Amino acid sequence: MAAVTFKSINQLAIPAIIAGIAEPLISLTDIAIIGNVEQDPVEALAAAGIVGSFLSAIIWIVAQTKTAISALVSQHFGAGRLHAVKTLVPQAIFFNFLLSLLIYAVTAYFAAAIFSAYNAEGLVLNYAADYYQIRAIGYPLTLVTFALFGVFRGLQNTLWAMKCSLTGAILNVGLDFALVYGIDGWIPAMHLEGAAYASVIAQLVMLIMALYFFFKKTPFHLGLSRNINPQMRALLLMSGNLFVRTAALNFAIYLANAYATGYGKNFIAAQSILMNIWLFFSFFIDGYANAGNAMGGRLLGAKDYSGLWLLSKKISKYSLIIAVTLIGICALFYEEIGLIFSKEASVLVLFSSVFWMVLVMQPVNAIAFMFDGIFKGLGEAKYLRNVLLAATFLGFTPALLIGDYFGLKLYAIWIAFFVWMLIRSSALVIKFRSKYLHGEA
Repeated sequence: MAAVTFKSINQLAIPAIIAGIAEPLISLTDIAIIGNVEQDPVEALAAAGIVGSFLSAIIWIVAQTKTAISALVSQHFGAGRLHAVKTLVPQAIFFNFLLSLLIYAVTAYFAAAIFSAYNAEGLVLNYAADYYQIRAIGYPLTLVTFALFGVFRGLQNTLWAMKCSLTGAILNVGLDFALVYGIDGWIPAMHLEGAAYASVIAQLVMLIMALYFFFKKTPFHLGLSRNINPQMRALLLMSGNLFVRTAALNFAIYLANAYATGYGKNFIAAQSILMNIWLFFSFFIDGYANAGNAMGGRLLGAKDYSGLWLLSKKISKYSLIIAVTLIGICALFYEEIGLIFSKEASVLVLFSSVFWMVLVMQPVNAIAFMFDGIFKGLGEAKYLRNVLLAATFLGFTPALLIGDYFGLKLYAIWIAFFVWMLIRSSALVIKFRSKYLHGEA
């Protein structure tokens, strides 16, 4: 059994960081390029931000099967019983595919109604609906890819996912410039729709690469068995708890964006930048959470409880170093960061006035995300669900409503997020210490 060392953790964490930031990097690229178009830049930026938040919400919810697959595969890997999940893997991937088709059919048809619920109207609403109907084509591509990534992580390999994600992110950047602005004599400028097509093409390439690694490097296949794998019930139960958890998480993000949109187009434009930077940081720090997910499941399968405690201490330290480093870089380039995404003075003033709050909460985020990853690897989906429900409805929502009542606007939103993350991190630390402090289950 591999030891819990700096090398073993970072062999999983560093590729996972690169893989994890690819998806938010695609959204950040879209926002940076769209926010600097000549035609209706504020409206286009607001639309891209709203759609990006909704897409993240849906993908996070249904992609929880990736985490469930990773947990079960890693636990069986640690116990030396991979043969027991060989038929589970294709069944889980097929489930993801069918679910993604259903989500696409429903949400694409009701796109205008969905974004009206975000308080979008007029040109912002039209842009959002058109942009989303193209981006939504990528659901099956993304969700199948994520399921494959879950298999890779369960096998203690995050390098394959990194290669796929990095390729997709780089391709998306190039396609964004080509399709949004156009190339004289070659490609007409497609504005917001160009960014949507760029994302879908990048997602397709990532899926093709992931399938290559799946068939060439893993012991699994995609042939469906007539008999449902006995572990399918555990996977669905774990996924269901994580669905509810992630739905609560995204309710908080929806509420934040709905309130920001209600304050005015400049507020939602600034909030779009802040939220996507926050998500980018989250996925960046989440690389160590993914290492915790993979190694935690393996250590649980091997019944190495003292190793679990050591894992939590080491990953906490590395996550905090990442968080402090990000804070330092952003503090150094505080004003310049906003200019990457928008040149509108009214948007930049709002952004600069609140960005410091996003930075201050990063160490708290790091602890929350790290323990999230370990608890997922341990299969503690029910506890994660309950923590998120409490944090959202007893912490985030009251804090936002109180802040809004006192007219704090964007400050209210980010105070609420800070309260939300404090509850999440403290609840997970307390639970883990009580269960594994002395190296006992």
